[in-house]
Amino acid sequence: MSTHDEERVKELLRQALKPVEAAPEPSRDLWPAVLQRLGAGPVQVPWFDWALLAGLVGLGAFFPASIPVFLYYL
Repeated sequence: MSTHDEERVKELLRQALKPVEAAPEPSRDLWPAVLQRLGAGPVQVPWFDWALLAGLVGLGAFFPASIPVFLYYL
């Protein structure tokens, strides 16, 4: 690589990457969002999650050897 190419690469890297700050701060205060999520109430579980769970339990009842396989992938 020639000196001209090295300088070109350095300049392109300077343009592409912002300088790293010593201690970056969040762009906004996160505490109000945390309080809003805490006050939102219980989480609703969709019906298809219950259907998948029922299918897994049924599969485990009919094929008990598959239980270690499911536990391995958890």
